[in-house]
Amino acid sequence: MATTSEDVWRLLAELTAAQKETDKQLKEVSQQQKENAQQLKETDKQLKELGKQIGGLGAKFGSFTEGLALPSMETILRQRFGMEVISPSVRVSKEGQHLEIDVLAYTNGELNTAYIVEVKSHARQEDITQLKSILQRFRRFFPEHKDKKLYGILAAVDLSPELREKILQEGLYVARIHDQVFELDIPDNFPPQTY
Repeated sequence: MATTSEDVWRLLAELTAAQKETDKQLKEVSQQQKENAQQLKETDKQLKELGKQIGGLGAKFGSFTEGLALPSMETILRQRFGMEVISPSVRVSKEGQHLEIDVLAYTNGELNTAYIVEVKSHARQEDITQLKSILQRFRRFFPEHKDKKLYGILAAVDLSPELREKILQEGLYVARIHDQVFELDIPDNFPPQTY
């Protein structure tokens, strides 16, 4: 069967129509991609804002927990350990280094001792490392306390029995909340680690 000029013209017309339809579809796809990119930008912006809000909420909850712990920890530090000075939320900067302590308590004279309390809503393994790091760096930031015996207390609202054991094995005191008051949770013969 021979191809006539009419067949060629018909094929060209079909090809032109198909090309116009393809161009139209490509424009629609391109427009859809632009809209999707805009939606992704908007979603990313919303996620960043949500992250900021959650971070702020976490900081507020941490401050709330520290505020909750302070009155009962102050009682423990004064009555059980004889501390005279109790300072919440101590922040020190020295030579470009920073140290943040939830509660610092100390006494001079015969006792000549200091306690650092780290307060957590949900204690984790890395909180032990953090408290030990603070204890080890303490004298560099507070040379005026260099001759004091130094102890650490990890106070937590939520704490697993396994983690409690690890904290005690490290020679750190454990304080837990009981009836809305923090109390020491240590064995009778607990030997604290001096730093």
